[in-house]
Amino acid sequence: MTDDVTPLAPDTGADDPSRRVRDAAAERGLDIEVRVSPRAASLEEAAELRGISPADIVKTLVVKGRGDHYLFALVPGDRAISWAKLRAAVGVNRLRLPEPHLALEATGYERGTIVPLGSTTAWPVYADERIRGRRVSMGAGAHGRTMFLDADALLDAYDATVGDITDPIEGIRGELPKQ
Repeated sequence: MTDDVTPLAPDTGADDPSRRVRDAAAERGLDIEVRVSPRAASLEEAAELRGISPADIVKTLVVKGRGDHYLFALVPGDRAISWAKLRAAVGVNRLRLPEPHLALEATGYERGTIVPLGSTTAWPVYADERIRGRRVSMGAGAHGRTMFLDADALLDAYDATVGDITDPIEGIRGELPKQ
Protein backbone atom coordinates (compact mmCIF):
# COMPACT_ATOMS: atom_id res chain seq x y z
CA MET A 1 0.00 0.00 0.00
CA THR A 2 1.20 3.48 -0.79
CA ASP A 3 0.21 5.66 2.14
CA ASP A 4 0.60 8.91 0.26
CA VAL A 5 -1.82 8.18 -2.58
CA THR A 6 -4.46 10.37 -0.91
CA PRO A 7 -3.54 13.34 1.28
CA LEU A 8 -3.85 13.30 5.04
CA ALA A 9 -7.01 14.96 6.33
CA PRO A 10 -5.77 17.44 8.91
CA ASP A 11 -7.33 17.42 12.36
CA THR A 12 -9.18 20.73 12.42
CA GLY A 13 -10.23 20.53 16.06
CA ALA A 14 -13.82 20.61 17.28
CA ASP A 15 -15.27 21.14 13.79
CA ASP A 16 -13.36 18.22 12.24
CA PRO A 17 -15.87 15.95 10.43
CA SER A 18 -13.99 12.92 11.77
CA ARG A 19 -13.80 14.24 15.34
CA ARG A 20 -15.83 11.41 16.91
CA VAL A 21 -13.71 8.79 15.14
CA ARG A 22 -10.44 10.46 16.15
CA ASP A 23 -11.57 10.81 19.78
CA ALA A 24 -12.81 7.22 19.99
CA ALA A 25 -9.54 5.94 18.49
CA ALA A 26 -7.54 7.89 21.05
CA GLU A 27 -9.72 6.58 23.90
CA ARG A 28 -9.13 3.00 22.77
CA GLY A 29 -5.42 3.48 22.07
CA LEU A 30 -5.78 2.95 18.33
CA ASP A 31 -3.31 4.50 15.92
CA ILE A 32 -5.36 5.74 12.96
CA GLU A 33 -4.56 7.82 9.93
CA VAL A 34 -7.44 9.87 8.48
CA ARG A 35 -7.09 10.69 4.81
CA VAL A 36 -9.10 12.55 2.21
CA SER A 37 -11.21 10.09 0.23
CA PRO A 38 -12.25 11.32 -3.20
CA ARG A 39 -15.60 10.07 -4.47
CA ALA A 40 -15.21 6.87 -6.46
CA ALA A 41 -17.57 5.23 -8.94
CA SER A 42 -16.71 1.69 -7.84
CA LEU A 43 -14.93 -0.34 -5.20
CA GLU A 44 -12.11 -0.95 -7.64
CA GLU A 45 -11.68 2.77 -8.26
CA ALA A 46 -11.76 3.52 -4.51
CA ALA A 47 -9.04 0.90 -3.93
CA GLU A 48 -6.94 2.33 -6.74
CA LEU A 49 -7.31 5.87 -5.37
CA ARG A 50 -6.16 4.60 -1.95
CA GLY A 51 -3.30 2.50 -3.34
CA ILE A 52 -4.65 -0.75 -1.88
CA SER A 53 -6.53 -3.86 -2.99
CA PRO A 54 -10.33 -4.07 -2.80
CA ALA A 55 -9.94 -6.69 -0.03
CA ASP A 56 -8.23 -4.04 2.14
CA ILE A 57 -11.29 -1.78 2.11
CA VAL A 58 -13.52 -2.85 4.99
CA LYS A 59 -17.21 -2.12 4.79
CA THR A 60 -18.94 -1.53 8.12
CA LEU A 61 -22.54 -2.66 7.97
CA VAL A 62 -24.91 -1.91 10.80
CA VAL A 63 -27.23 -4.90 11.13
CA LYS A 64 -30.55 -4.92 12.94
CA GLY A 65 -31.59 -7.77 15.15
CA ARG A 66 -34.73 -8.07 17.26
CA GLY A 67 -36.19 -4.88 18.72
CA ASP A 68 -33.61 -2.19 19.27
CA HIS A 69 -30.61 -4.52 19.07
CA TYR A 70 -27.97 -3.88 16.44
CA LEU A 71 -24.46 -5.06 15.63
CA PHE A 72 -21.63 -4.05 13.33
CA ALA A 73 -20.46 -6.46 10.62
CA LEU A 74 -16.99 -5.77 9.20
CA VAL A 75 -16.76 -7.13 5.67
CA PRO A 76 -13.79 -7.07 3.27
CA GLY A 77 -14.60 -5.04 0.16
CA ASP A 78 -14.28 -7.98 -2.20
CA ARG A 79 -16.80 -10.07 -0.25
CA ALA A 80 -20.48 -9.92 0.72
CA ILE A 81 -22.11 -10.60 4.03
CA SER A 82 -23.46 -14.15 4.33
CA TRP A 83 -26.73 -13.84 6.20
CA ALA A 84 -26.77 -17.54 7.12
CA LYS A 85 -23.20 -17.43 8.48
CA LEU A 86 -23.78 -14.18 10.38
CA ARG A 87 -27.04 -15.46 11.92
CA ALA A 88 -25.21 -18.61 13.04
CA ALA A 89 -22.37 -16.56 14.55
CA VAL A 90 -24.81 -14.30 16.41
CA GLY A 91 -27.10 -17.20 17.38
CA VAL A 92 -30.32 -15.73 16.01
CA ASN A 93 -32.82 -16.61 13.30
CA ARG A 94 -33.30 -13.17 11.83
CA LEU A 95 -31.09 -10.21 10.94
CA ARG A 96 -31.49 -7.47 8.38
CA LEU A 97 -30.08 -4.21 7.14
CA PRO A 98 -32.08 -1.39 8.74
CA GLU A 99 -33.59 1.53 6.88
CA PRO A 100 -31.22 4.52 6.62
CA HIS A 101 -32.96 6.51 9.38
CA LEU A 102 -32.71 3.55 11.79
CA ALA A 103 -29.01 3.10 10.99
CA LEU A 104 -28.46 6.80 11.72
CA GLU A 105 -30.40 6.58 15.01
CA ALA A 106 -28.47 3.44 16.04
CA THR A 107 -24.98 4.79 15.28
CA GLY A 108 -25.11 8.55 14.84
CA TYR A 109 -23.63 8.04 11.36
CA GLU A 110 -25.19 8.20 7.91
CA ARG A 111 -24.87 5.18 5.65
CA GLY A 112 -21.58 5.36 3.83
CA THR A 113 -19.83 6.79 6.89
CA ILE A 114 -20.69 4.13 9.51
CA VAL A 115 -17.86 2.75 11.59
CA PRO A 116 -17.74 1.29 15.12
CA LEU A 117 -15.34 4.04 16.27
CA GLY A 118 -17.36 6.91 17.70
CA SER A 119 -20.73 5.24 17.27
CA THR A 120 -23.30 6.70 19.65
CA THR A 121 -23.83 3.15 20.94
CA ALA A 122 -21.07 0.54 21.29
CA TRP A 123 -22.84 -2.29 19.51
CA PRO A 124 -21.15 -5.72 19.32
CA VAL A 125 -18.67 -6.12 16.45
CA TYR A 126 -18.59 -9.20 14.21
CA ALA A 127 -15.76 -9.33 11.69
CA ASP A 128 -14.88 -11.57 8.82
CA GLU A 129 -11.71 -13.51 9.57
CA ARG A 130 -10.12 -12.39 6.30
CA ILE A 131 -9.37 -8.90 7.64
CA ARG A 132 -7.02 -10.28 10.33
CA GLY A 133 -3.37 -9.37 9.81
CA ARG A 134 -4.12 -6.48 7.44
CA ARG A 135 -3.79 -2.74 7.44
CA VAL A 136 -7.24 -1.71 6.23
CA SER A 137 -9.11 1.33 5.06
CA MET A 138 -12.62 1.99 6.31
CA GLY A 139 -15.06 4.82 6.89
CA ALA A 140 -14.03 7.68 9.12
CA GLY A 141 -17.44 8.92 10.20
CA ALA A 142 -17.77 11.55 7.46
CA HIS A 143 -18.18 11.67 3.70
CA GLY A 144 -14.92 12.43 1.94
CA ARG A 145 -12.79 10.79 4.67
CA THR A 146 -11.28 7.34 5.10
CA MET A 147 -9.14 5.96 7.86
CA PHE A 148 -6.33 3.49 7.74
CA LEU A 149 -5.55 1.30 10.73
CA ASP A 150 -4.35 -2.10 11.82
CA ALA A 151 -7.32 -4.47 11.64
CA ASP A 152 -6.06 -6.64 14.51
CA ALA A 153 -5.79 -3.64 16.82
CA LEU A 154 -9.37 -2.63 15.93
CA LEU A 155 -10.69 -6.14 16.52
CA ASP A 156 -8.93 -6.36 19.86
CA ALA A 157 -10.10 -2.88 20.94
CA TYR A 158 -13.73 -3.87 20.34
CA ASP A 159 -13.43 -7.49 21.53
CA ALA A 160 -14.83 -8.46 18.14
CA THR A 161 -16.22 -11.87 17.35
CA VAL A 162 -14.14 -13.00 14.37
CA GLY A 163 -15.14 -15.77 11.97
CA ASP A 164 -16.26 -16.64 8.48
CA ILE A 165 -19.29 -14.36 7.97
CA THR A 166 -18.96 -13.62 4.24
CA ASP A 167 -19.17 -15.16 0.80
CA PRO A 168 -17.18 -14.27 -2.30
CA ILE A 169 -18.77 -11.79 -4.65
CA GLU A 170 -19.01 -12.95 -8.24
CA GLY A 171 -16.99 -10.20 -9.87
CA ILE A 172 -16.59 -7.51 -7.26
CA ARG A 173 -19.52 -5.52 -8.65
CA GLY A 174 -21.98 -8.32 -7.78
CA GLU A 175 -25.12 -7.67 -5.77
CA LEU A 176 -25.26 -8.27 -2.04
CA PRO A 177 -27.26 -11.39 -1.26
CA LYS A 178 -30.70 -10.87 0.23
CA GLN A 179 -31.60 -12.11 3.71
